[in-house]
Amino acid sequence: MTSVPNSSASNPGAITSNDVIEALRPVQDPEREESLVDLDMIRNVIVLRGEITFTLVLPAAGCPLRGLIVDDCKRAIRKTLDGVKSVDVVVTTDTPKQKPLPQQSGISGVKHIIAVSSGKGGVGKSTVAINLAVSLAKKGAAVGLIDADIYGPNAPTMFGIADTKVMVRQENGQDILEPPIAHGVKLVSMAFLIDPDQPVVWRGPMLNGIIRQFLYQVDWGQLDYLVVDMPPGTGDAQLTLAQAVPLAGSIIVTTPQMVSLIDARRGLRMFEQLNVPVLGIVENMSYFIPPDMPDRQYDIFGSGGGKNTAAELGIDLLGMIPLELPLREGGDSGVPIVISAPESASAIALTKITEEVIARAEVTTPSAPALA
Repeated sequence: MTSVPNSSASNPGAITSNDVIEALRPVQDPEREESLVDLDMIRNVIVLRGEITFTLVLPAAGCPLRGLIVDDCKRAIRKTLDGVKSVDVVVTTDTPKQKPLPQQSGISGVKHIIAVSSGKGGVGKSTVAINLAVSLAKKGAAVGLIDADIYGPNAPTMFGIADTKVMVRQENGQDILEPPIAHGVKLVSMAFLIDPDQPVVWRGPMLNGIIRQFLYQVDWGQLDYLVVDMPPGTGDAQLTLAQAVPLAGSIIVTTPQMVSLIDARRGLRMFEQLNVPVLGIVENMSYFIPPDMPDRQYDIFGSGGGKNTAAELGIDLLGMIPLELPLREGGDSGVPIVISAPESASAIALTKITEEVIARAEVTTPSAPALA
């Protein structure tokens, strides 16, 4: 670690707050691998006769790396500055400021980018994203889909092309992936790049890198819509996407169940904070239709949750998708229900949702800076 020149060797009172900040600059957040100072995690530095106090701002309560970061800070100060009598670190919780990002630029040839997200897993987000993409293609649109669930990629299976080998070519010194096409949709997924049983054990920076590669190092050609199947939650992938490209909007998928609705609210608020338009809520698994009694329906996960949440939050309910056996069978067989059973209640609901998305995306798509 490089020492910071200062005049405090013989006079502890000469240590300044700027000396402390510079001493802490090389200390990194272990998760982000960036300087604590650059992340605005060091605040309120006070120096009084060699006694140093400052606030360490952590991104979340109960951070497991808290002790490690505090020790690194104290070690850096004592190693770099002479005459330090004591170091007192006040730990608090806040969201550190993000470094300024370069101006967003769109993907050449892609008109609308739509994120399909959910606050929690298991609500059928991928089913909605895939059937939305296929339904758009059925209407004559040029469509691509990014399976951005890097840790649990399953879109190739649901498209029926899990065994497809993806071609990669060199262009201007970069690897350019040529996406396979299934049911009229160009698809890219981490599943094409790893073995079926291989886990993806990556930290945030690597996750961010592969999502940007899926955006900019894929031969998308001319697309009317690029659908992004997001991982569940409100983490790095969502932040990277919102910062990397101008989005036409996001779709929040939930079930009527209270736990799902609570998480859906968090996802919605996240996109609002990132200034991404929320096109609306899709309520999946709204009710179950028995195959032997198509006129009956059962509210397995409750009822009215999506409608009430949408009304309370002032956004649109794009549609309600029932739970049917063909919906699950379509995902397992690789033939989405809008193709395998277009007259089913689920397919009809998904088609109507697609029409709602088309209408809203045309209105909300931001104007991206001109591309070179």
